[in-house]
Amino acid sequence: MKTFDIVTLTVNPSVDKSTHFSGLIAEKKIRCKEPQFDAGGGGINVSKAIARLRGNSLAVFTAGGPVGEMLKDLVKKEKVDFEVIDIKTATRENFIAVDDNTNSQYRFGFAGDVLEASEVEQILETISNLKPKFLVASGSLNEGLSDDFYQKVAEIAKKSDTKLIVDTSGEALKKILETGVYLIKPNVGELAKLIGMERLEIEEVDDAAKQIIAKGGAEIVVVSLGPQGAVLVTKESCEFVPAPNVSKKSTVGAGDSMVGGMVWALSQNKSMKEVIRWGVACGSAATMNEGTQLFKYEDANRLFEWLKSK
Repeated sequence: MKTFDIVTLTVNPSVDKSTHFSGLIAEKKIRCKEPQFDAGGGGINVSKAIARLRGNSLAVFTAGGPVGEMLKDLVKKEKVDFEVIDIKTATRENFIAVDDNTNSQYRFGFAGDVLEASEVEQILETISNLKPKFLVASGSLNEGLSDDFYQKVAEIAKKSDTKLIVDTSGEALKKILETGVYLIKPNVGELAKLIGMERLEIEEVDDAAKQIIAKGGAEIVVVSLGPQGAVLVTKESCEFVPAPNVSKKSTVGAGDSMVGGMVWALSQNKSMKEVIRWGVACGSAATMNEGTQLFKYEDANRLFEWLKSK
């Protein structure tokens, strides 16, 4: 049986449908261009990003109904290995539309249906059996799924000595910190909430991240600073990388691309400075493409080389 150093988990995946139109007018029929369909959901996007970097991972995700079948086909086309947990409810769809008149992007997301208890147990059992070197748990949770679900994943990862990377927010992220993980990726606002602050200034990010590390919540905290870039903080170091100035067409999947770049770099035993540079390069490159296409390798590599010179 083929083994994987990196496994991604997507509990609540989607098929992302994106299109263009000209002019948003209430109560008028909006004529849209031919849609593009992409496999979506945090973990799946991370696996897609790793594949673009010529890396390998196993994408574990749920799928159900006709949309679930479409999702499987879309992941196959991405040349990503995957393992599916079949569910009785239908996989959700998301809709992204760009107004060509204003270049404004509208993103419509739908909640995932409730999972049965046996399906939830199957997800956890699948993860427990894989025991990869790196496990990425990313994306939203289905309706009715408890906030401690990712915490249960963290407990499984600890038992198998797996390095867990988590990209989520809110109560689910707070719960995870109680168990402790390898890496988290909050933005500045999320980081502030994690340490009980209303807001943080940029110069306070380093100390705030180290508070979480000191309490055993995570070994690495990567804080997204939006257009200013990102900072990677460990117990011993702090690495800031500015975001390259690129022509942005879509922000969909930029965060997942950043995680994919970092996990791939970690799996290649890159230094922390290289890890955050690859993350920022991939995240920035993703914004250069329309819809939910993520990034092109050539763009990410060029941006990485540019960041190396800074």
